[in-house]
Amino acid sequence: MKLDSRAHRTVCDRRQTPRLGRARHASRTLAITFCAAGLLSCASDSKDTETASSGANKGNDAGPSNTDERDPSPTRDGKDVPSKPSPNTDDDATDDSQAADDDATDDSQAADDDTDDAAQVTDDDNTDDSTGTDVSDDASTDDAAPAPTDAQAPGDANSPGDAKPDAPDVPAQPHNPLANPEAGPPAGNPDGNCDVPSEGALEDASSPDHVVGTGSKDSCTADAFIDAVAAGGVITFDCGPDPVTIVLDRPAKVFNDASDDIVIDGGGLVTLSGGGTTRILYMNTCDEAQHWTTSHCQDQETPRLTVQNITFADANSKNEAEYDGGGAIWARGGQVKIVNSRFFNNVCADEGPDVGGAGVRVFSQFEGRPVYVVNSTFGGAEGYGNTCSNGGGISSIGVSWTIINSLFTHNHAIGNGGNPAEDNTPGGGSGGAIYNDGATMTLSVCGTRIEDNQVKAFGSGIFFVSNNHDGTVVIKDSVVRNNTGGGWNVLPGISMHDDTKTDIENSTIE
Repeated sequence: MKLDSRAHRTVCDRRQTPRLGRARHASRTLAITFCAAGLLSCASDSKDTETASSGANKGNDAGPSNTDERDPSPTRDGKDVPSKPSPNTDDDATDDSQAADDDATDDSQAADDDTDDAAQVTDDDNTDDSTGTDVSDDASTDDAAPAPTDAQAPGDANSPGDAKPDAPDVPAQPHNPLANPEAGPPAGNPDGNCDVPSEGALEDASSPDHVVGTGSKDSCTADAFIDAVAAGGVITFDCGPDPVTIVLDRPAKVFNDASDDIVIDGGGLVTLSGGGTTRILYMNTCDEAQHWTTSHCQDQETPRLTVQNITFADANSKNEAEYDGGGAIWARGGQVKIVNSRFFNNVCADEGPDVGGAGVRVFSQFEGRPVYVVNSTFGGAEGYGNTCSNGGGISSIGVSWTIINSLFTHNHAIGNGGNPAEDNTPGGGSGGAIYNDGATMTLSVCGTRIEDNQVKAFGSGIFFVSNNHDGTVVIKDSVVRNNTGGGWNVLPGISMHDDTKTDIENSTIE
C-alpha cells in the first residue's frame, strides 16, 4: 500500500499485539490508530541504559551509557577502561558486547503468537508477516564482484530495479562511479531522487595524503592499505586502470590521533575484501589501543571517517570476541559517512540477542549527529546479501541514521529468539536490513528501497525500538516491501512501538 501523511484519512484497527516487558508471552489488545495527516505520528498521548520501568527494549549493543543514550562510556566486556586519561569515568554502565547479562525487559520481544500486520487495515485481514523461512541457507557464499570500469548513470536499463531512464538529474546527487560494475548490483537506488545535503556529500579526494599502490594491481597490497589507514588523512588508490580486489588478512585500524579526517576513496575501481576471514575496517575512540584523545571518548568530534566510491566484500567478524558485530566496518565515536559504496556478502555473528551489522555497526556519534548513508547498496541482488544475527545491513544502539537514495535487499538476520532471548534460544534474528535500537534517535530514509530481506524474529525490513518512546522514523519517497519472516510488525516489514513518532510521505510499504 502507498502511505502518505498528506492523505487525510483515519483508520483504526484493534488487534492483538505483543505484550512488551517481562511478561512478554502474554498478549494485550491495543487500539492502533493510523492518523492520516502524519501517518502514525499521532501518539495516544547494547548496552542500553533505559530502565525496565520504561517498558523498552534493553539492548546491550552500544556499551555503557550515561544519562544521554548516545554517550556510552569506555568499558570492555563489562570491565572499566583504565583511568588514564579515563574517558568518561562518570558513566557507570555495562559494555556493548555483553548481551546475555542484561536482565532488563525487552519491549521488542513479541508474544509467542506472531501478531497480525497492523498496517493491513481491513478488518478481515488476519495474516501476519511470519513465514518461518530459514534464511541461513542464503548466507555469504558467492565471491565478491570486482569493482566497475565504465561509469553508467543510475537508472540505466542495465541497472536492477524499475529505473526511470528519463528522470532529471538532481544536482546534489553524487556522481556514481559504481553504476555499471562488471558484476554485482550498482551502488545506490537507481530510482532514488532525494536531494543530498552537504553533510552527506562526497569528500574532496583530489589531493590525497596517501596513495595505495604505484600503478599496478600487484602494488596495491593489504599491508599498504592498512598502513595508510593507520597514518590517516585522505587515502586513494593507484592500482592501474582495471578493477582490483585487495584481500586483507586483518582489519585496517584507525588511530584516533593520526588525523581529524580519514577519507577512503576507491575511485570506483577498488574492492576491499575480508577474504571470508576478517573484518575490514575498525575505528573506536574508546579503545585505548587506538589512542585516547579526549576524556569523553563517547562524544567527541573526531576522527571523521568517510568511505566512498568503494566496495566492501566477504568480510567476517565472527572471530571478534571483544567488539563483535560489524562484519565489514565497526565504528564508535567521531562521525561516520558512507557514500557511493557497496557491501556484498559480509557476515558477523550468527546468533546473539543484540549483536549485529553485517555491513556496518556504529555507536556514539558526536552530538548525536546522524550517520549518512548516501547512494549505497547493501546486498542489492540475490547472492550478494549480508548476514548476521541482527541487522543484516546495518546495526546500531543510540545512533541516528540518514539514508538517502540507497538500496537494501537480500540481507538476512539469522539469529533466533529476539532480544532478550526467548528461553532455550540464542537470541537475535531482528532487522533484516536495519537494526536501530536506543532512546531518542531518528531513522530517516529517503529515496531508498528496502526489499526482499529476511528475519527469524522481528522487523523483516526495519527494526526500530526507542526505549524512551521518543525516537522518530521518517520515510519519504521510498519503498519497503516483500520483506519476510518474523512478526510484530506495526507496518509491513517494520517492527516498532505502536506509539513511535513517524513521518511517512509518498512511500510504498507492503
